[in-house]
Amino acid sequence: MTESEVIFEERPTRDGGRIGVATLNAPGSLNALSLAMITSLHAKLETWADDMSVHAVWLQGAGDKAFCAGGDVVALYRAMTKSPGDEGEAAQAYFGAEYRLDHFLHHYPKPLVVWGDGVAMGGGLGLLVAADHRIVTDTSRLAMPEISIGLYPDVGASWFFQRMPRGVGLYLGVTGAQLNARDALELGLADRVIASDARQDVLKTLENADYRHPQQAVREVLSGFENRALAPEAEVMPRLDHLQALSDAADITQVVRRILDDPREDAWLAANRARLAAGCPATAHLVWRMLCRHRHGSLAETFRDELMLSVQCCRHTELAEGIRALLIDKDRAPQWAYTDVANVPANYIDGFFMPLWDVETHPLADL
Repeated sequence: MTESEVIFEERPTRDGGRIGVATLNAPGSLNALSLAMITSLHAKLETWADDMSVHAVWLQGAGDKAFCAGGDVVALYRAMTKSPGDEGEAAQAYFGAEYRLDHFLHHYPKPLVVWGDGVAMGGGLGLLVAADHRIVTDTSRLAMPEISIGLYPDVGASWFFQRMPRGVGLYLGVTGAQLNARDALELGLADRVIASDARQDVLKTLENADYRHPQQAVREVLSGFENRALAPEAEVMPRLDHLQALSDAADITQVVRRILDDPREDAWLAANRARLAAGCPATAHLVWRMLCRHRHGSLAETFRDELMLSVQCCRHTELAEGIRALLIDKDRAPQWAYTDVANVPANYIDGFFMPLWDVETHPLADL
């Protein structure tokens, strides 16, 4: 990591305290998270958590296009292909650090504000969802688009998808559908909509707040800037009955077939169909299996299961091929191991769920 890939500053408050501000500073990659960025961010957030003079923490992305577009999968690809046979080591290091950070943020002991402006997808959405105060703006675009690269919705998605209306998480997972600010509010992914150009005004007002009761202070400031009228018309809830009908099937093959055969003339649905049609058939099975496994599980259990699955994804061919086609060679013509969801053998998917550790030796056993 270069010194400036995450910028940390401490803004003074009127009572002599401080607000910790962390800026993901890789705008060229839409602030994609490298392992070094994750490690640096976690360390500083731990320091601020223990510093009695820090009243609250603010996390944002540099530039005007994105909060965070996800993990730096290009760097992961290079690490995976550099030493064939050792893919699991690079994967365990990266995903283990990412999920440990996400879990920490879900339990952060101080007010944590995430400014989810612009693109917040994949690992970026994982950071946003974990915060106490989750802000989206009129420019926010959210998604879990992993089906396009042969991964699966991770960073706790199998946990937070369960908290959406029936069938919606499954639909979002297999299509990588993009959501706007109103969708984020209605699906429980965000708490408030604030104008994109109000960021500095919000921070300045936080500097002048009364922090005798920190959570209340932050809540009152953010409430003063909230403007739900800025949020675009929702995509999901007006179509809820239709999405639930598409997702209500006995197995993933039927769900995918219903979505792909859906004749409804609708630009948003059509874009989702196209993404699913081009996406990795194995990923659809992984989404289904993970949602079944974590219907009633805890967040920590989800992260532990995700680490196992993510390492296994790096050991299989799909993820490397998806990254190659989309982000390395950019031919957008991935050669998936299986060309159709119906043709993916159950034992192939079973291989992704082969345990790598026992309970005591799991790298995230302490969550």
